[in-house]
Amino acid sequence: MGEKGQYKTRQREEMLTYLASVKGKHFTAADICSHFKKIGKPIGTTTVYRQLDRMVEEGLVNKYFIDENSSACFEFIDAENCCHQPACYHCKCEKCGRLIHMDCHEITELQEHLMQHHHFMIDPMRTVFYGICEACLSDESK
Repeated sequence: MGEKGQYKTRQREEMLTYLASVKGKHFTAADICSHFKKIGKPIGTTTVYRQLDRMVEEGLVNKYFIDENSSACFEFIDAENCCHQPACYHCKCEKCGRLIHMDCHEITELQEHLMQHHHFMIDPMRTVFYGICEACLSDESK
């Protein structure tokens, strides 16, 4: 099998192809299983989790725990994806559950301010802002 991370399977390659097609979006292991079941190539849940764990270790995928009520979600990383940045913040809509990736210079400035003036370092990979997304706000006003 070789070193960890070098083990290649057809299912892994198909997963990587799928993940590249949804780059910049968040997904769960269940989303991956559902996709492959829908196209007639089911992959076992255990296999999906095992491959995702390896991809996280290899730096191909980021893993997020948004809150205790949600499944872990993942995001594919590639050379063009802004998650290579040291800061990766998210907003979660409390109405529809949508997770929105934020690449925002002002939030990075807030992180620096908190460290310099309050001696507190936030973890950008685990920082989530809760509120209501634009679509749900629009629905409310109708």
